[in-house]
Amino acid sequence: MPEFAAATVRMRTLEDAVALPVRSSVDPRVWAAGAARELAGPGDDEPKLLDALAAELREAAADSRERGPITALSYVPEPRLGELARIELSALVADDTYPTMTVDLLQRYLAAPTPVSYRPPEAELRTLPAGPAVRVRHAYVQDVGRDGLGTVMETCAYGIRADAKWGLVLLTSWRALAHTDTLCELTDELAKTVRVTSWQRRSAGSGSPSATPA
Repeated sequence: MPEFAAATVRMRTLEDAVALPVRSSVDPRVWAAGAARELAGPGDDEPKLLDALAAELREAAADSRERGPITALSYVPEPRLGELARIELSALVADDTYPTMTVDLLQRYLAAPTPVSYRPPEAELRTLPAGPAVRVRHAYVQDVGRDGLGTVMETCAYGIRADAKWGLVLLTSWRALAHTDTLCELTDELAKTVRVTSWQRRSAGSGSPSATPA
């Protein structure tokens, strides 16, 4: 893996979101119980609600951890309804096959149709404070049963060229299709808050971009 610019990545923190422990070794049950209480607040602390929310947060953390993002958020504006959307910020590093990170490369990565695509991806170029970017809307069919029916998951993603050697992918995913417009707007606003501060060059294997709240 080639050298890349080590950096601090900042993104605005959402009031109704909890940061998932994807890069730490905390006890998932202890963490989820505390996070559920914090999200529910003092006026909504029924044991059944807290148990259900904690279980969902544990599953969300385990799911996001498999993809190894820089940071991941569970967006829960209404605790009684559970997680509305997942937000993940990940890094893509150039390699021997693609030695230079470009917006075109990010677009090909994010907008490639898959066998489970519900409709063709929609891509458009954007300019963000963190760098040139591409915005991609996509929808997939998941958990298809014997009857051929499944659940539609929608995504809104930004591929941001942060450096010649690496880029960022901000991905919001959800199943609540009635909230599509709102969640796309939320992703647009979050993308504008992403900031990258490069502080030195280090060899690959010594680390990756770290994330802190804006």
